[in-house]
Amino acid sequence: MSEILGIPVRLENDANAAALAEWRYGAGRGSSNLVYLTMSTGVGTGLILDDRLYRGHRGRASEFGHACVEWNGERCGCGRRGCLEAYLGGAAWTRRLREITPATSRVCALAGARGRVLPGHVVAAAGEGDAFAREEMERFNHYLARAIAALSFALAPEVVVLGTIATAAGEELCFEPVRALVAEQVWPTLCDGMRILPSGLGDQLPYYAGRGVATEGT
Repeated sequence: MSEILGIPVRLENDANAAALAEWRYGAGRGSSNLVYLTMSTGVGTGLILDDRLYRGHRGRASEFGHACVEWNGERCGCGRRGCLEAYLGGAAWTRRLREITPATSRVCALAGARGRVLPGHVVAAAGEGDAFAREEMERFNHYLARAIAALSFALAPEVVVLGTIATAAGEELCFEPVRALVAEQVWPTLCDGMRILPSGLGDQLPYYAGRGVATEGT
């Protein structure tokens, strides 16, 4: 690509690039240790440790979406069972919703049919007080808090930035309950001062992600 375009080209994992962007320009500005979690099609993770993007051995770090949160749990797209992605990933959640959403729920009404239900319909219906949608958000928050608690003990981040589904759900439906759940499970010495925040870049994240990769190390 560099030869074709005549300019320097860098390739990077999308969650790593997003972590760089949020650390440099978004919700994590001013921090030295940041975890970025995105729940879109799957679950992506990016790590900033001591002011550097952490890639791990052979660049294979930050695959926390495939950490096991339930032994012999739900089947993940990777072929294993119990991965975090099987509970928080948008594709997995969509499959679940299209199997279990009650026909009488507000979720189904918003989607038009059970076969069209998406996580966004759950977020919207939960905001309206739908009981089924609220239960699904509680399940989502439970597994998200599990993930953050484990990452907290391993990495002691200053900032945990949550993207996509969590950001769309907002404070009442996601961030407030997740912070409370994490505080119940994590030592105060780790939890005090750790901020759990929505993405600060919104729809501009892809632009800043590219910019962050291009300027990494400068």
